[in-house]
Amino acid sequence: MDTHGQSAAGETVRVWLVERTFSDDEQNIVILLYATPDGTRVLRKERALTSFTGPARETKAAVEAEPQNLDTVEDSETRERFATEVARMQAEYDPNDAV
Repeated sequence: MDTHGQSAAGETVRVWLVERTFSDDEQNIVILLYATPDGTRVLRKERALTSFTGPARETKAAVEAEPQNLDTVEDSETRERFATEVARMQAEYDPNDAV
């Protein structure tokens, strides 16, 4: 994996938690956004709020994602914000830390 979070074919990409919000459409849904270190790619995960109870469903600082599951971040301000948040997360947490 290179310094931008990109990987060779068949490998996963490490993405870091950059945003946690509640869904506007459905009650009790939390949306987790994980981004690559350069902020150009993002993984969206949705979870029922009730799934956050217990250690089995901890939210990790970083996760491994299949490249085909990552969306491109088109907006340059959002890419910059995500890259800044990834740098902060990397400085404060190990990938497997619960946040």
